Amino acid sequence: MEIKEENIINIHNFLPHRDPMLMADYILELTKEKVITSFEIKEDNIFVHNNEFVEAGLIENSAQTCSSILGQSFFENPETDTKVIGFITNIKKIEIFALPKVGDKIISKASLISQFENICNIFCETFLNDELLIRAEINLYIQEVKH
Repeated sequence: MEIKEENIINIHNFLPHRDPMLMADYILELTKEKVITSFEIKEDNIFVHNNEFVEAGLIENSAQTCSSILGQSFFENPETDTKVIGFITNIKKIEIFALPKVGDKIISKASLISQFENICNIFCETFLNDELLIRAEINLYIQEVKH
């Protein structure tokens, strides 16, 4: 996938996560039903062990990619100081095929399966070039935190 700078969406507008827990750099495409994110694995990432991005990091990247579909409804106005919290409520299925290494840039693609209010079921796959790294079906719950 060719990344065009003019198409990149700031992920900070759609996720509450910040360093060191932010596991997606950019949103490359976003609709109400799907999202594509990119993430470069850096040496100082908390999920890097022996120069590899471990399973927990891949799962967190998938969950954050998925949550930006549901999270976008909370961040429609970037001027608003909205605070949200999200939870993985269920991982229905997960398959991990390979682990990326430091310096790799992974691309995650998620599609909405179903949604009821703030609960959704999403399918996600993450790739390194054409190699499938992880495939997961995740249920998420996101809510606004009232001040």
